[in-house]
Formats: sequence, structure tokens, C-alpha cells
Amino acid sequence: MAQKIFLLLLLMPLSFLPGMAQQTYDTEDNIYDEAKGIVYDREFTVDLKLHTNGFALGVNIARLKTYYLTRFFNIEIGELKHPKEFRQSFDFQTPAASRVSRAFIFGKQNSLLVLRGGIGEKRYFSEKAKRKGLAVGVSYVAGPSLGLLKPYYLELVRSSESGPFDDFTIRSEKFTEENASTFLDISRIYGSSGFTKGLGEISAIPGLHGKLAVHFDWGAFDEFVRAIEAGVMVDAYFQEVPIMAESSLVETPENKAIFINLYINLQLGKRW
Repeated sequence: MAQKIFLLLLLMPLSFLPGMAQQTYDTEDNIYDEAKGIVYDREFTVDLKLHTNGFALGVNIARLKTYYLTRFFNIEIGELKHPKEFRQSFDFQTPAASRVSRAFIFGKQNSLLVLRGGIGEKRYFSEKAKRKGLAVGVSYVAGPSLGLLKPYYLELVRSSESGPFDDFTIRSEKFTEENASTFLDISRIYGSSGFTKGLGEISAIPGLHGKLAVHFDWGAFDEFVRAIEAGVMVDAYFQEVPIMAESSLVETPENKAIFINLYINLQLGKRW
């Protein structure tokens, strides 16, 4: 009898082995240690942003604090346009140089490039952030910005006062009070001078900015980041920004110090 009991006790642990062997994991799934929190704690992403009056390219360096919260540092550079900018072209060609005119913006005085830096957060609404699938939350960031004003050059037709009717030259000029009557005379505009003209004359205007968006992330804690944001952004400067030339010779739109734009942002990156 004692031998039978001993044999039964010996065989009982072996009966659990089939059940234990059936516990497998899909290698494509994230396995979370609930006591520790999350698998990844760092994130690097690139922003490709389009807004109602321009664009921006940026990067984000982030720390994942919890399932629901990510804090990040953002830096980006982009362009802000005046809402009344209108691109047009006459497609002129000079017989001597065989040069076709470039498209231009009538009445534009400066191009505004913007360098932004800020600290922000992403907050998810639910524990869907822990699993593959769509995670929904909000993203917000604020900080200082620097507006970089680059003079906008036009190629203007200048005729000789003493020469024959067809004796003229084309000169690249920026807007000044002295040449306002020519710069703002559309019949004297041959075309724009190109983006690189005026890069050595950039001036800076300090300001502040802020962004608030709804954030959609496919697999919020997968290794690779694939997200889209849609929201509103505000750029505010400490003085009026002279993008358009203001003159009594033409009716030009007023310049302003605050820019409010809607935007959509594609965010790609990696976690580790």
C-alpha cells in the first residue's frame, strides 16, 4: 500500500506538464511587465507638418513616463505666409538672354521663416495605448520662437531715359520707400529673384508659440512610431511682422503680430 501511495505522488507533478507546455507567446506581441510599467521609455520622432499658411519640419526627443503620458522636447523650422499672398507669373522671356521669368508674389516685402523650440506632452485617453491598434489622445507644446525675416527680391524692368524704346535692363531689387512706385507697379515686374537672394540680409524677431492637437497613434507602444495629429497652432511676436509692403500707392493687406493656423502633422520615428 505504501508503495502505491509513493508512486501516485511521484506521477502527480507529471500530469501538469501538458498544460504548462500549451502556454505560448506570439513573438509579434508586446509583453508588458505590469509592475515595471512599459517596455520602452525613450522616443525619437520626425514631424512633417502642413498648415493653412505654410509648412514646418521638426524633431521630437521624448521620455515615456507612463502608459498614458509622454513628455517631449520639440524643435522645428518652417515658413509662415501672409493670408493674402498670391503667386502669379507672366512667363516673360528676354530675347538676349533666353531667360524665362520666375513666378512672383505681388506686394511681398519679406519672407518669414520661423524657428520654434518647446516642451510638450502627449496624453492618451485609455489603455488602448498599451496594445496594438489605434490609440487616441491629445498633444500640446509651447515655447519660444524666432521669426527670421528675409528680404523678398523682384526682378524689375528699368528702361533707359535717353536710349531707344527697347533699351532696358532687368535689376534685382527689394522694397524700399525710394523704389516703391516701381516695386508696386505690376507692369514693371519681370519676375522674382529666387529664394537665395537676400539670405545675407536676414533679421530676427522674437516671439512665442503654442500648439494643441488631437493625436492618433497606430500601436502607441510598438517599436516604430506612426502617428497623425490635427490641431491649431498660434505664433505671436512682440511686434508687427512686415511680410507685405504697406504703401499709399496700392491697397495692400495689413501686417500683423499674431498668426493662427490649423495644421495636420505626420509623425514617424522609433522607440527604445
